[in-house]
Amino acid sequence: MDLKSNEPFWLIKNGLLATYPSLHQDKTCDILIVGGGITGALIAHQCMAMGKNCVLIDKREIANGSSAATTSMLQYEIDTPLYELKKLIGEEGAIASYKACSKAIDDIGLLTRKIKSKAGFRAKESLYYAARKKDIPWLKQEFNARESAGFAVNWLSADEIQAQYGLANAYGGILSGQGASMDAFCFTHELLVYNVKAGLEVFDKTELVSVKSNGQSTVATVSTGAMIRTKKIIYCTGYETVSVIPEKFVDLLSTFAIVSEVDSSLYQQYKDVLIWNTSDPYLYMRTTDDGRFLIGGEDEEFRDPQKRDALIAKKSDKLGKSFQKIFNKPFLTDFTWAGTFGVTKDGLPYIGEHKAFKNSYFVCGFGGNGITFSVTAMEMVAFWLENRKHPLSEWFKFGR
Repeated sequence: MDLKSNEPFWLIKNGLLATYPSLHQDKTCDILIVGGGITGALIAHQCMAMGKNCVLIDKREIANGSSAATTSMLQYEIDTPLYELKKLIGEEGAIASYKACSKAIDDIGLLTRKIKSKAGFRAKESLYYAARKKDIPWLKQEFNARESAGFAVNWLSADEIQAQYGLANAYGGILSGQGASMDAFCFTHELLVYNVKAGLEVFDKTELVSVKSNGQSTVATVSTGAMIRTKKIIYCTGYETVSVIPEKFVDLLSTFAIVSEVDSSLYQQYKDVLIWNTSDPYLYMRTTDDGRFLIGGEDEEFRDPQKRDALIAKKSDKLGKSFQKIFNKPFLTDFTWAGTFGVTKDGLPYIGEHKAFKNSYFVCGFGGNGITFSVTAMEMVAFWLENRKHPLSEWFKFGR
């Protein structure tokens, strides 16, 4: 599956950060991690911290799937509003899921400092505003749900949003004190380099072809013909997991993004806030660490890469016009791209075991919280390896 199109901004900005060989010799390990994006890097870090002998493979170059296309907005707000999620799965699971995402932002901030990351992690506020007057009642309901759950939130009127952020056509909104942004592509490479020094083996352009399990041992064969004998496999294959697991559990969408030329005034005004709205599909906005402005959205049902790519010019133009309508100034586009996005029935990820796969664990952080879900999965993987049940596993499991 082609997960992105054109050249995402992060690829051009960072260049070739690290290179890895393909695998041509048989290997034996405790854990085989399939997928070399940010999820695979985080899970590898957790497993290495637990003293496991790990091998990580990816069929592309490292971080060249969804991690190259992500806008890397780190939010605790799940795509399903808290008040709705409480109705879907109950109050306990809904609040626990939101709080796990909030904790994940702090955890990834600590991790960036630990490895001395240069990926531009920056703590920010998050403004979720009503793009239509009719959205105010349910958005206020959402504000009340978050406030009662203990989140640091404030309600801003239309006038307050205009005065503080200069947004036109905002009818009110929720300002949250918890949020962040980063360069996920850069961070993925940094985290892998950090763990390679500790003994992690990484191989790219090495595709998993088949898996055979026999009791406590599993043998994975890769595209080069090499075999990896392992005790456990952890699949961090994101949206491509749909081609691995037989039943349908996620709907794939195409999302589009544009990045401006360097604009110091825009950067200074919005460098400390993430902005998104209640449009359907919603718009999302942030600054980059090199002084640009990013706006994304205009989601479409994913059909195939060719049809998605044909829409880039049209969608980029629409995003630019949306920016002009909101900020009353033209958007000077420097980069445009599209990527794959996934939505689940409740906005939650799928993290856990699957009955059809022995000695295996899946980490699929779908939705707008893919990175924060993957951080939460680090702890869940640790529980799995220690034969313990994680409190969130009931709400994130397959077949729920």
